[in-house]
Amino acid sequence: MFSRGRQIATVCLVIALAGCMSAPSDRWMMYNEDGVQLFAKGDYRNALDSFDYALTFRPQDPVLIYNAAQCYDRLGDTKHAEELYGYCIQRDPKHGDARLALVSLKYRTGRAVEANQQILEWLQKDPNAADGYVADAWRLRQEKAYPLAQRRLQQALSLDGQNRLARTEMAILYELQGMPERSLVLYQEILARDPNQLEIAERAEKLRARGVRPPLPN
Repeated sequence: MFSRGRQIATVCLVIALAGCMSAPSDRWMMYNEDGVQLFAKGDYRNALDSFDYALTFRPQDPVLIYNAAQCYDRLGDTKHAEELYGYCIQRDPKHGDARLALVSLKYRTGRAVEANQQILEWLQKDPNAADGYVADAWRLRQEKAYPLAQRRLQQALSLDGQNRLARTEMAILYELQGMPERSLVLYQEILARDPNQLEIAERAEKLRARGVRPPLPN
């Protein structure tokens, strides 16, 4: 799953930990949170190291596998990223983030036809789940068909009003349409529920760095 060098480093760390009296059960959470913060700042290499350490405690955790895949993706190592997205989906077939990330990766690596077929199959196999509609909205956004993308997101939200992927995609559309304040509000609401969302933390950080602030209450 990981490079030879990382496998060796992981084995060494596990051996070192075995010599300790015990490792706190929440140690993986500490490394994961550190990785999320580093990722939000664009430090993908060190974020990957943190996620790798977290995986020594929970090697089958789909969230940590996905986080590591995101780092490889940002670092341009699409081969490792694709492998880990696929492994994440094996561990959790309903992991919408990984499935959408895999679609995005295929688009970026010249396999749009394959990605579109994957979205179509997603919608056909699970027509009552919001995530497939979000994936189709993502596809429409790539084509700059923003009104159609918003309609797809409304379909997704009618099925699941709190769907995180739909709310994230809606926030991205707000950014593209010149409404970053509305985007930031949505990002902050999502992070309040789940602070370990890599892409959302990164997007929120970039907006704040540009001086974007949530609108003042009336």
